[in-house]
Amino acid sequence: MLRSEAAIPVRMRRVAIVAPYGSLREVLIALADAGSVEIDLIDDPAHALPGPASARLQHLGTDPANPVTGHRARTGPGDTPPLLSAAPPDLDALEAEGRTDLLAGEAQLEERLASAVRRGTSAALAGWCPAAQVAPLTERLAGVGGALVPLRSPPGTDPPTLLRGAGTVRRSFTPLVTTYGTVPYADLDPTVPAGIVYVVMFGVMFGDAGHGALLLLAALALRLGRPRGLAPLRRIWPFVAGAGLASTLAGVAYGEFFGPTGVLPVLWLNPLDEPMRLLAAAVGLGAALLALSYGAGIVNRWREGGPANAVYAPSGIAGAAVFLGLGVLAGGAYTGGTAFAVAGGALAGTGLALAAWGLFAATAGGAAGAMQTGVQLFDVVVRIGSNVISFARLAAFGLTHAALGMIVWDGTTALAGRGPAGLVAAVAVFTAGNALAFALEALVAGVQALRLEFYELFSRVFETQGRPFRPWHVPVQRTEVAS
Repeated sequence: MLRSEAAIPVRMRRVAIVAPYGSLREVLIALADAGSVEIDLIDDPAHALPGPASARLQHLGTDPANPVTGHRARTGPGDTPPLLSAAPPDLDALEAEGRTDLLAGEAQLEERLASAVRRGTSAALAGWCPAAQVAPLTERLAGVGGALVPLRSPPGTDPPTLLRGAGTVRRSFTPLVTTYGTVPYADLDPTVPAGIVYVVMFGVMFGDAGHGALLLLAALALRLGRPRGLAPLRRIWPFVAGAGLASTLAGVAYGEFFGPTGVLPVLWLNPLDEPMRLLAAAVGLGAALLALSYGAGIVNRWREGGPANAVYAPSGIAGAAVFLGLGVLAGGAYTGGTAFAVAGGALAGTGLALAAWGLFAATAGGAAGAMQTGVQLFDVVVRIGSNVISFARLAAFGLTHAALGMIVWDGTTALAGRGPAGLVAAVAVFTAGNALAFALEALVAGVQALRLEFYELFSRVFETQGRPFRPWHVPVQRTEVAS
């Protein structure tokens, strides 16, 4: 795979599945077994009547509708996965045996048969398929009397999005992006950069080498499948490990090891002694991350709508110019550099003019359009300022974590010098206090890092939502069933 392709979703092709109607079942069985094609279903009340298999599922008390995918008969009672029989089964016998899995598979097959377009003795279905799967699937369908024909994408229709799943790290970061929404097909895939940014922000707020080491141990336990009850979370172990590593490094920089215990020297700053320096660093980091998000936004706007869209969009070049110009203006005003202040003001003004042109073009025009554009421009400026300041929470919650650690450590040292009973109490306070600080701050830092990622960064990277690629896949039972 080329490096350029690794940064974008999987390339999709519009395809038609063509076969003699008498062979369509065998062709669909092959498609279901391959699981690499999303077949278009006809959304027509005339096709809403249940087929024979769906009717039998309803008779058995199973709802054949799936609210998630919109497909009928996805599962049976107890979430039994659907199954298809290679040969046409006897539906009455399946109903008598309670084989809801095979009935569910047949119901899905009926739905796709009903969506086929017939012309004489031939039938056709349309759908989407990963481009890399077209050739092998064409060869497979030819063996059962069908054909897979590449088509042009319909105008105004974006293909579904399938993110690349290769790599343990990428898979562990994927939920971070999919929780926000589906990446548009034309956009860059931000999975890995978003994951790295998240763990860095988490580490800044959760900066304690001892607590970070506990996260690293938790990641190791997940990697080993322990405890077994958390086995479904095993794939996120790199995510937890990244958060633990970032927290450990930040703790080393702060000199924090289960609080200000003195085990580690302060390599950079003590958050409680230099809060303003930490605040400035947090805002500076936020500004750098916003600049990167504008860069990704420019690329995405270009890919979505061409150079004009990239130039005039508030999340494109126009917005980036306003952001950079205001930054230069503020820097010039702070340092007394008049030339920088003037240059920054001119750059910001140019960005606002470009954004105004694009925003006004999207309105109905006239006075109402001008007023709407003015309000939107004001929002662009205000949002830039509020977004930059919002990153101050990195310092605020880093200070909170350090303050909790100091309180626990002060209580521990105060009790430790009061004899054996005091020593026992000190150990209890140290253990319970760190456990409470760990749980509370991990939750807070996790939520705040997610908030910064979604609202401050992703709001510039994405302007629209895509739709996920949902291939039709049902395992095929090769053994003979009742027929």
